[in-house]
Amino acid sequence: MLENLERIKVQFKEELNLAEMKDELERIRVAFLGKKGLVTEALKDLHNLDAEAKKTAGMQVNMLKNEIEKAIVDYQKVLEEREYQKELENAERFDYSIPSDKPVGAMHPITIVQKQIEDIFKTMGFIVEDGLEIQTEFNNFEGVNIPKNHPARDMTDTYYLDNGQLLKTHTSAAQNAIMKKYGAPKTGEPLKVLFPGRCFRNENIDACHENTFFQLEGMMIGDDISISNLIYFMKVLLTEVFQRDVKVRLRPGFFPFVEPGFELDINCSICGGVGCPTCKNSGWLELLPCGMIHPNVLRLGGIDPDKYTGFAFGLGLTRLAMMKFNIKDIRLFNSGSLKQLKQFTV
Repeated sequence: MLENLERIKVQFKEELNLAEMKDELERIRVAFLGKKGLVTEALKDLHNLDAEAKKTAGMQVNMLKNEIEKAIVDYQKVLEEREYQKELENAERFDYSIPSDKPVGAMHPITIVQKQIEDIFKTMGFIVEDGLEIQTEFNNFEGVNIPKNHPARDMTDTYYLDNGQLLKTHTSAAQNAIMKKYGAPKTGEPLKVLFPGRCFRNENIDACHENTFFQLEGMMIGDDISISNLIYFMKVLLTEVFQRDVKVRLRPGFFPFVEPGFELDINCSICGGVGCPTCKNSGWLELLPCGMIHPNVLRLGGIDPDKYTGFAFGLGLTRLAMMKFNIKDIRLFNSGSLKQLKQFTV
């Protein structure tokens, strides 16, 4: 009996080693473990043995059966790996470094405007920083001179998180961290920084308001920085962006982080100043709050307000993109409508 099992074992190994395809393994399995397989027939022969011999032989048969089952499973993995490697060898070679002749995507209109503005300010010596979208209350409010009782801190305006932090409501939230990072400017070398980012407010959404929008903050701090410097940089910015003379107006505005503060409005390019839903029928669109940095903000940032002055501005990238590309509804930007957005790529 034991000699017969040994012959079965040798025969199985020989046939298994000759198998080259996975479907051959099924034939081998049936030949040895099927209803009329060699191992199955060996089990039937056990009734001819006495009790003690039957017990010993039964153990040997079961061991052989388990060994064959495991060998078939293991060899199937070997064949699968061989087939996979063969497919790789025969596969068409593709060079991923070759440029595609088909469109693979385009920048969002807001991204186009942001990069254009960054390039403009880089030529004027500005460095580009990035601000976190999740901020502390201090950075978002106290650090820019917004006290506890200010309406902007009401829960209806700001998205607060369970951990006590919040989604930044304006790019000014990065001012304090940037001042501390770079410190007081060197004599004759003003600190000039640009920091764009996404902001969040609990707004009533309409043609010119969204709860998620983009801003671009800029500030310049140094010796004898004045409003004249601010006006110069704003004129350069708008002329370069629109590549034409743009009608603007500067009016007084109150912002806790600047003193004095201004609102820079741009003549609505959608209606030409006549009035439309985009500009709330005023003919003007608020674009750029700005002003001279408040002494308290400089002081909190570690810069001596008695020695240095500076200006800051917060440009609405989303609204600027609306004016540049003549987009009537701000909700289009976050709509995900590729059919609409691809019209404004350049």
